[in-house]
Amino acid sequence: MNRNEKIKRRYNRISRIYEVMDKMIKAEWRLNLLSNVSGDVLEVGIGTGTNLHFYPNHTKSLTGVDFSKGMLKQARQKVTKGRYPFPIELIEADIQKMPFPDNTFDTVVSTCVFCSVPDPLSGLEELKRVCKPGGQILMLEHMRSEQKWVGMVMDVLNPLTVKLWGANINRETIHTIERSGLKIEKNKNLRGTIFRELSVSPNK
Repeated sequence: MNRNEKIKRRYNRISRIYEVMDKMIKAEWRLNLLSNVSGDVLEVGIGTGTNLHFYPNHTKSLTGVDFSKGMLKQARQKVTKGRYPFPIELIEADIQKMPFPDNTFDTVVSTCVFCSVPDPLSGLEELKRVCKPGGQILMLEHMRSEQKWVGMVMDVLNPLTVKLWGANINRETIHTIERSGLKIEKNKNLRGTIFRELSVSPNK
């Protein structure tokens, strides 16, 4: 079984309890991030749809992708029960190879996604590809602490977190973003250097 399938199975397994774990992202962080969206929006790794009710009414359209059927089942229930002033489409897809043409979306959103993408560089390059020139990529991501001893602890614990739910807690996501050719416009620390709010340009 390849890495993608292993991670899919882990997220399918925990999909019913994922929202309890997802509370590590504060509601105010989500609200602040998503208040900046505009136009046609893509949310990668939409998961159980926790972000749905944080999107502003002026959102033109929202497309959400996730590679976990279990997660998407939870998200679809929210879409069915909720009333949203913009169209929502949920698609099972791998963000490392998305089924969209180049330059499709005005805004791309990710919240705690790149800890679990098997090849984060490929995923970031896909975000760059599908984002329109002049568009924006908005991210809430956790990553390896820049504090030396905390980073070392995260390195030790990482094999356990990967085994339990497929999430890496020690990825150096800032460096990977820079390698992908994306340009970081905003890098705000939310909880030390572990949780960050990022605004990124496709730099086209």
